[in-house]
Amino acid sequence: MPRVLVIDDDKLVRETTRILLSANGYEVVMAESGKAGIEIARSRSFDVAIVDLFMPDIDGLQVIGAIRQSNPQLPMIAASGFMFGNGGACPEMPDFDSMAAEAGAVSTLYKPFRPDTLLGEVARVIGAAAA
Repeated sequence: MPRVLVIDDDKLVRETTRILLSANGYEVVMAESGKAGIEIARSRSFDVAIVDLFMPDIDGLQVIGAIRQSNPQLPMIAASGFMFGNGGACPEMPDFDSMAAEAGAVSTLYKPFRPDTLLGEVARVIGAAAA
């Protein structure tokens, strides 16, 4: 059973993601902060991590970088409620999409994400890592 680490400060997002992934055959471990997520990622193995980019304790880019140092093979998906990147809603915003990729994220999800989008991206990332 593939194991997914979900790092997000929003309890509703964590729970919704856990329910959806669990119902589709994934084992899900949740972290409510960046610091907790880093500690969990260092202590267990995962097939993929979903990391919120905007958390109050440590921003997601730092979380991705810290996890990447201890586990460079773990694929990570950046997640955010902000629409960013080149096609974002606010062109004045930094290109967090590129910044997440530079930090080590292999993909980005925009919240609220559709169930099929989440499931498809998790499956794609795990499949790509296994190839």
